[in-house]
Amino acid sequence: MNAGKSTALLQANHNYIEREMNTMMFTFSEDDRYEKGMVVSRIGIKSKAHPFNNTSNIFESIITHHKKSKIDCVLIDEAQFLTKQQVFDLGKVVDELDIPVLTFGIRTDFQGELFEGSKYLLAWADNLKEIKTICWCGRKATMVVRINEKGEIISEGKQIDIGGNEKYIPLCRAHFNSKDLKN
Repeated sequence: MNAGKSTALLQANHNYIEREMNTMMFTFSEDDRYEKGMVVSRIGIKSKAHPFNNTSNIFESIITHHKKSKIDCVLIDEAQFLTKQQVFDLGKVVDELDIPVLTFGIRTDFQGELFEGSKYLLAWADNLKEIKTICWCGRKATMVVRINEKGEIISEGKQIDIGGNEKYIPLCRAHFNSKDLKN
């Protein structure tokens, strides 16, 4: 949260397009805070993307699109919501189709548990690059907490609950464990 993941994805997409290359972007279909099928950065830049959910066959979508028009890069926003099979299939995109895949997402949920997509990306990715954000104390934030409308930390609930700053706060591990939003 608040690390600039979507901004970095949109910048990478822009770099390919600027060099007259073709990209294919995907984003999680349940994230409709702005508009379904849009990657939107907090700083205001945005671009259309193909929505995916846990039943989407991303590999087939890429193959179909690639046959019509060469794809030079695949970009995935909200990659934590990918399934194990989708992560495996993205590896096939790299290995069999020779198309680079860049994924952007968070590692853990508000309870400190790995998302399925994150788990398999951490295990199978060729390269990992961390985009950092900070806790209120200034330390590196590696965790996130979910808050209710009163600003209180919520410790239980479904893993996926789409939201932004109104719902999630990044914290360092120490403040995540002590449930300290600010001294």
